[in-house]
Amino acid sequence: MKAIRVHAPGGPDALRYEAMPEPAPGPGQALVKIEAAGVNFIDVYQRTGLYKVAMPFTLGQEAAGTVTAVGAGVSEPRVGARVAYSSVMGAYADYAAVPADRLVALPDGVSTRQAAAAMLQGMTAHYLATTTYPLEPGHACLVHAAAGGVGLLLCQVARRQGARVIGTVSTPEKAALARDAGAHEVILYTEQDFEVEVKRITGGAGVEVVYDSVGKTTFDKGLNCLKPRGYMVLYGQSSGPVGAFDPQVLSQRGSLFLTRPTLGHYIATRAELAARAGEVLGWIARGELKVRIERELPLAQAAEAHRLLEGRKTTGKVLLIPS
Repeated sequence: MKAIRVHAPGGPDALRYEAMPEPAPGPGQALVKIEAAGVNFIDVYQRTGLYKVAMPFTLGQEAAGTVTAVGAGVSEPRVGARVAYSSVMGAYADYAAVPADRLVALPDGVSTRQAAAAMLQGMTAHYLATTTYPLEPGHACLVHAAAGGVGLLLCQVARRQGARVIGTVSTPEKAALARDAGAHEVILYTEQDFEVEVKRITGGAGVEVVYDSVGKTTFDKGLNCLKPRGYMVLYGQSSGPVGAFDPQVLSQRGSLFLTRPTLGHYIATRAELAARAGEVLGWIARGELKVRIERELPLAQAAEAHRLLEGRKTTGKVLLIPS
């Protein structure tokens, strides 16, 4: 089989399309023939060495496909089942041996491509808006990168929760996508000061929560957009990591809360994974959550997928398709 391997940290050219032995499922594992793998910023962080991973490794943490074999002790899923997973390394490949308890069965009406596009980012949007800061009617939230993969889903989930959604984007085309996804107000941060605009939109009150996947360039001003006792939810760093931070700033700006969540802690148990994924996939099956797949590239073109993602040239999801 073929897989995308990383032997040393670096740029997109560090991604190697290589032949490897097809894995055999061990006890408690299922072998998945991957039909689509999702591309995410965590893959970039691991490729560059920002997030440490023992080298060499097969990249990718999100995929969907069909079970072709199971290891000892596995009764579910069965061979032939359509499944998806997230937060398990090795998805940029033709096949992956995955712990069976990390696999989620796909409901009718959800394709493997939709599932691969929704598992990591869809469950991220779900936990951000329903668990990290549970939005309710009357709340206002600021969503940075509102036309990105998580952003478009987060706008939809936040609107579903009854919140007033304010998004930031870089172009008028992205603004239209964010509005279609449910954003009530959209700020073009390339032309407008988002802090000034948030205060104008909210009549000076600010928002209950900022969902920030950008990091370095938005973090400090984002704190000024919060109401007293508001939540800064920093869940990514596409512009780079936030620098040294004095917690006293949180007190000075209104007894604010700061959290740096990651999906793994919100799907730590089988029950929570099944519930969260089940709700997201159910919404997709019923047409209540729209997944935008912007581009599908052959697995061999993983480096190009990373260039597009890092260059902020994507709206929605980029998938890699094995041959």
